[in-house]
Amino acid sequence: MPQLNTTPWPMIIATMILTLFIVMQTKISKYSYPNDLTPKPTKKLIKHTPWETKWTKIYLPPSLLLQQ
Repeated sequence: MPQLNTTPWPMIIATMILTLFIVMQTKISKYSYPNDLTPKPTKKLIKHTPWETKWTKIYLPPSLLLQQ
């Protein structure tokens, strides 16, 4: 049974890594990033619910009223 020739493997691996690096660099370079990196103010989403505007009283269950 013939043995597997592993002599060209380092060259193939190095070429693959170089190719992946070049492909990723060209993909990343297509994006345009803003020059001004200051954070933009975000608006808070205010949800209006009825219990926010009026006070509600929390009542104890009747069984706890007898124990006090």
